[in-house]
Amino acid sequence: MSPPPAIEVTALHKAYGTTPVLDGISLTVPRGTVFALLGPNGAGKTTTVNILSTLVAPDAGRVLVGGHDVVREAPAVHQLISLTGQFAAVDDLLTGRENLRMMARLTHLPRPAIAHRVAELLDQFDLTQAADRLVRTYSGGMRRRLDIAVSLLAQPQVLFLDEPTTGLDPRSRQGVWDLVRTLTEEGTTVVLTTQYLEEADALADHIAVLHGGHIVAEGSAASLKRLVGADVVEVSYADGRRDAIPTDGSIEDLRRILAEVDHTGPVEHLALREPSLDDVFLQLTGSPAGEPAAPTVRKALS
Repeated sequence: MSPPPAIEVTALHKAYGTTPVLDGISLTVPRGTVFALLGPNGAGKTTTVNILSTLVAPDAGRVLVGGHDVVREAPAVHQLISLTGQFAAVDDLLTGRENLRMMARLTHLPRPAIAHRVAELLDQFDLTQAADRLVRTYSGGMRRRLDIAVSLLAQPQVLFLDEPTTGLDPRSRQGVWDLVRTLTEEGTTVVLTTQYLEEADALADHIAVLHGGHIVAEGSAASLKRLVGADVVEVSYADGRRDAIPTDGSIEDLRRILAEVDHTGPVEHLALREPSLDDVFLQLTGSPAGEPAAPTVRKALS
């Protein structure tokens, strides 16, 4: 018999007071994959992660992690998961090694195994040379790597990363990406929320776009881009306006778009490019990633 998916969510509902946050979302996350949850600010990404990791109780619906119900079997779920939040939860007054040792004891790792596991993680996350320095001397990227290392002490089957690279410089962000790829190669399932669309594009096997309490589209990055069209005509006008116009790629459609652009105003730059996840966001939610949705949004594409 095949093992269950890493995560199964069916008709999940959650509201805070009279404000609905999640309105019947359903999703499945296969084992050993990276699943990215995207959406504008306030879309419910963090709420979803908090429910999946047992921190928040759902109002209705069913959520299974590793085949265990997050409400009725929370202790069993705790044995399978780990969560890294948006901000590094490490102690600045301890060294990197001391942070790992302390958390190893709190997670009840066998004492004889702690020293080996700590050394293993310091090496894996390129922190051996800084292991005995106070964390307050670490860069943002080093702190984030240590935070993720702490999450992996108990070798979880499912790792939740809630906006793990927010505020990091490009080099540190790339370092976290490399770590995520290594984890999935070793069999860990990673659930990622992010506002960086290139991050989801680079890492995710499957992406779900959350908007208005619903999953409005899901699939691979390539399949989501196909929702926009074959290509996008990017136009920059002399007055500072910019447009990204989907096209089916035909000569007739390009001629139509060029005629429309010609009547819109003086053009400074025009280019034809492949669709991006930014274009998907604009089409599905009416707003760029990381910004609140516009009052009027497009309907979900089927």
